[in-house]
Amino acid sequence: PKTSISIAKDGSENFEFANYDQLVDCPIEIGNQVVFDFMASGVKHTVAMYGEGNYDIPSLKRDMAKVIETETAVFGVNPNKEYVFIVHNVVDGQGGLEHCNSTTLSVNRWTYGGSEYVNFLNLVAHEYFHLWNVKRIRPIELGPFDYDQENYTSLLWVMEGFTSYYDELLLLRAGFYTKEEFLNKLQGSINYVEGSVGSRVQPVAHASFDAWIKAYRPTENSANTTMTYYSRGSVLGAIFDAMIIDHSKGKQCLDHFLQHLYKKFYVELNRGFSEAEFKAELEKFTGKNLDDFFKKYINGTEILPYAEVFDKVGLNVKDITTFKPSLGASVRDEGGKVMVKNVRAGSCAEDAGISVGDEIVGCNGNRVDQSMFEAMMAGLNTAETAELLIARDEKLFSVKVRMTNFRKPAFQLVKQSETKNETLYNYWLR
Repeated sequence: PKTSISIAKDGSENFEFANYDQLVDCPIEIGNQVVFDFMASGVKHTVAMYGEGNYDIPSLKRDMAKVIETETAVFGVNPNKEYVFIVHNVVDGQGGLEHCNSTTLSVNRWTYGGSEYVNFLNLVAHEYFHLWNVKRIRPIELGPFDYDQENYTSLLWVMEGFTSYYDELLLLRAGFYTKEEFLNKLQGSINYVEGSVGSRVQPVAHASFDAWIKAYRPTENSANTTMTYYSRGSVLGAIFDAMIIDHSKGKQCLDHFLQHLYKKFYVELNRGFSEAEFKAELEKFTGKNLDDFFKKYINGTEILPYAEVFDKVGLNVKDITTFKPSLGASVRDEGGKVMVKNVRAGSCAEDAGISVGDEIVGCNGNRVDQSMFEAMMAGLNTAETAELLIARDEKLFSVKVRMTNFRKPAFQLVKQSETKNETLYNYWLR
């Protein structure tokens, strides 16, 4: 069998680890994987492909190298001697996990063709960026580890969020997205964040700190009470990028801030940073006292100041918030049954006592399937009512719902037609 690992052999058939940290941070693939190599940024990269897939090796070599070289240009240095991608091609891909000199990726085996291919490159970009941002640029809590204790940090919104921002931005720089496609992605992230009920409940710093008990242990109520630090963190990355570009008049961007963190804390001090240190360094690059910003948007849950910030880099932000009738419950078909899969906090569905796991048997005296029920709900205006027949725990009962309006914040990003900020716009989306 073949062995794929990011540690060099010691001259025999043995692999030698410097310490326990290196051992547990080093995935090993042993089997009949397809292995190929390519050079990028002066570094040998090995890809170990486990499982059948519709991948084309020459295309992967070319495109993965392009992503790697674009990312290395952000920092000006690639700390690898060798790097290993272990890719599991499976039916239900689960994402990736970063390591110091390698990554493991779990993807759908047919992801390499058509429009899905860019999603694979996006995952490659995300996990490879962690080579710097997480494995070397890191909060002080994230290494060296005490393996007997949980390791809490309020800065996962930087580690995962900034990385999520860059995994899209760098595909733009590498030529896999147009500017319009990138802005559509950013707009989608903004509207997902601000349109989520949980974003008004859980600050992103708390979401980071509670990752152990909430982010990876979701419940039927998670959407009402939590916000993902990936998405809000990526939007914050865009905000800070624009702030730095504006303050420096197009001479610096978020790249330079990350370069500074890498040099100061990893190269010179060889340690992580505290939240206070991170904020202090960020203030130098944005030219702003960020006390109020952190209070409102990072340790608080207010809607981010998109229009104010993005205007400076050539982007108009139009408020397209909707306010329309909504049941506040979504359903799915389970073997012909209409089952409630979530209920929004403060909705008329919650007011009527509808719960996750309820079966909607009928509406206004009519037996319903999923499409019929959704159509009947969509036809109701504000304050109109409907009587629903519910099955719960083998008991039948009726509830009356009175339709209420739901305010869903949303924004549209449009390039400014005037040329006053054209230079900064083009520098940002270069």
